[in-house]
Amino acid sequence: MNLSERLGLALLHKFDPERAHAMSLTALNCGLAPLPGPITSRRLATEIAGLKLANPVGLAAGYDKNAVALKPLAQAGFGFVEVGAATPRPQPGNPRPRLFRLTDDKAVINRFGFNNDGMQAIGSRLAQRPQNMVLGLNLGANKDSDDRAADFAKVLAHCGGHLDFATVNVSSPNTEKLRDLQGKEALSALLAGVMEARAALTKPIPVFLKIAPDLNDAELAEIAEVALESGLDAVIATNTTLDRTGLTSAHKDQAGGLSGAPLFEKSTRVLAQLSKLTDGRIPLIGVGGVGSAAQAYAKIRAGASAVQIYSAMVYEGLSLVPRVAQGLEALLERDGFANVADAVATGREDWL
Repeated sequence: MNLSERLGLALLHKFDPERAHAMSLTALNCGLAPLPGPITSRRLATEIAGLKLANPVGLAAGYDKNAVALKPLAQAGFGFVEVGAATPRPQPGNPRPRLFRLTDDKAVINRFGFNNDGMQAIGSRLAQRPQNMVLGLNLGANKDSDDRAADFAKVLAHCGGHLDFATVNVSSPNTEKLRDLQGKEALSALLAGVMEARAALTKPIPVFLKIAPDLNDAELAEIAEVALESGLDAVIATNTTLDRTGLTSAHKDQAGGLSGAPLFEKSTRVLAQLSKLTDGRIPLIGVGGVGSAAQAYAKIRAGASAVQIYSAMVYEGLSLVPRVAQGLEALLERDGFANVADAVATGREDWL
């Protein structure tokens, strides 16, 4: 991190977290953030669900909820970018304040509640997307929907023509009873509707599922079974957690989903369990607490074919992206892996 980025982060941290988030998007669009362009090599280039990635380091959903910064994000060094979540109708989300920095824990708690501009506005921005990026959309459901399961298919039907992949998000803790859709019967029915919407697209795209880190062993086994039966193309493990173990920051008891450094071990164990349950039959994307190249490498060795980052950028800045990608390449070279795909799940047993 250079001096200007360090000063920029210090300035942002003087503002309310949600305002600072908006300011960071403005800065990105104004060219005030480091944009290294594509980062790739023979060792880093990989493929997941038929998508060719320059490197395996992606941006998790939640940063660019409304797809307002696609052009600079295409030049930020990510191997793939996920925006959203988008719901059929615009919704304001939960009352403010709803975003909290836990600086001592290098963590964040949010209870946004799928605040977004809705699929019409987001779809219009996606239609103007840069083509030099692998772009996905996180699909959500309206809080007051009569049929939440159908909402996911609606968003995919409307926006799918402008995407490279879509993610079904039934794991956010901030919409009441949304996580109930992770149950086997409900999830199977929901995914059947999503797959029907995908089949109707002019160009069908990969569909991913994002799961919670708070599932027990039986629930995780059901998720694995549904993922394999439903034709999903990948699983993202994991979303934020409700667990507050070991936190020391002032905002530790705020309601919402916890992300950042404290989530790393919990989410990586879930990832490793899911890797064992699926035995390489479906690609996994590791997210939760990745703030360094070593942590990205640990996710990959636990079973992930790619990783996503977000909360760590609150503390490390956007320059974290090239640092993780380049550091990951050095670790792969150190351990004799010719390509990142060769390292997937090689250290899974360490997490079981």
